[in-house]
Amino acid sequence: MIEIEARLDELKALGLGRRTRLVSGPQGPHVVLDGKPVVLLCSNNYLGLADHPRVRTAAAEAAMRWGVGAGSSRLVSGTMTIHRRLEERLAAFEGREAALLFGSGYLANAGVVAALARPGDVVFSDALNHASIIDGCRLSRAEVFVYHHRDVEHLAWGIAQSERRGALIVTDSVFSMDGDDAPLEQIVELAERHQVRVVVDEAHATGALGPGGRGALAEAGLEDQVDVIVGTLGKALGSYGAYVACDQAMSRYLVNAARTFIFSTALPPPAAAGALAALEILEEEPRRIQKLATNATALRTELEREGFDLQGSRTQIMPVVVGDAELAMRICEAALSRGVFAQAIRPPTVPAGTSRLRLAVMASHRADELAGAARTIAQVARAAGFEPRDAPRTILADARELAAGAEHERRWLDPDEPVPAGLFDAESADLARPFDYEAPAPVARAA
Repeated sequence: MIEIEARLDELKALGLGRRTRLVSGPQGPHVVLDGKPVVLLCSNNYLGLADHPRVRTAAAEAAMRWGVGAGSSRLVSGTMTIHRRLEERLAAFEGREAALLFGSGYLANAGVVAALARPGDVVFSDALNHASIIDGCRLSRAEVFVYHHRDVEHLAWGIAQSERRGALIVTDSVFSMDGDDAPLEQIVELAERHQVRVVVDEAHATGALGPGGRGALAEAGLEDQVDVIVGTLGKALGSYGAYVACDQAMSRYLVNAARTFIFSTALPPPAAAGALAALEILEEEPRRIQKLATNATALRTELEREGFDLQGSRTQIMPVVVGDAELAMRICEAALSRGVFAQAIRPPTVPAGTSRLRLAVMASHRADELAGAARTIAQVARAAGFEPRDAPRTILADARELAAGAEHERRWLDPDEPVPAGLFDAESADLARPFDYEAPAPVARAA
């Protein structure tokens, strides 16, 4: 039994204690945080649509027409007109035959991975994939090969060792804590060669990258070359929920096999209507995507001028890695006292030794305030004893190597471990599970 107070004391001593902060009013580039006005630099409201008047109005009107809640799961009485409309629009947006709504990005990733892999199969997962993907691997009871971050050679080696038991490769397209992107072309090529399915989570790329904001896959011309695209409604689209885009056969399969879809209440109608309105704005106003990119460049340029190493990020997400968890918190609190909210991210969200400020830009920020925020962060970092120009450039690379692990024999047993390190994790491979149907064949890929 966990000793709750002792565990809380331990987390505090390690500099890993957490608490919620109260935002008054809507999400935007400026908020009132715990009673203090600040520039918000850690929200995923990338296009500034969460408080857009059309999105608000659509949600309010949907509440009046369909009610606040769906009242049931999708397979009972929870599928409503607004859900079908949104799914049709999302399928068209992604250029796929079908789309299927989930209650959150976490539920979508966990449900899809668990539905597409089974005991005895092998799932290939990037070392820095989101926790929802990791938990989907666990729920599947498949074996898991965790390849080094963005390392296609290591992935190819793992596939070769799997004895044709590979079920799928799963990766974020843009990694949520680092802002770098997956080598999608090489992953798709490997999947084609070995007849392995591919699942790509576009949570932080939808609305931010690619033509019309359709994501990193569309940017690479690969949107029809993967089996499942996972997208979110709660980041650039400013609402809540998630979806998968795929072919009709895969959609029908997930309706029958994705436990997180089957056993969850349907998305609230106001959230669906708000996302639908946001999608319409995205399609009508592509300049928002360019403004996001311009703002990201402005912040990145100023941070690099101050000497920060942003670890290769080319997106709206930028990691200011300082290493020590307590140091990250001191810098966060000092920046907050000067009107800049840049949240500190610590283990287990990121590997030990890579604590950081995770900065996220919005299209609704002004370039001058982003430059000012960068200077503020640099000033408080130096005051806390962290000189960006003198920081070792190997902090993140060394910690990633440690986290991904060269010890392929070590089993993945620690629930607090942010990155599993086993070669194949067969902890529960001999246990049966319900809804164990045969998944559709991998998507036919262009030669």
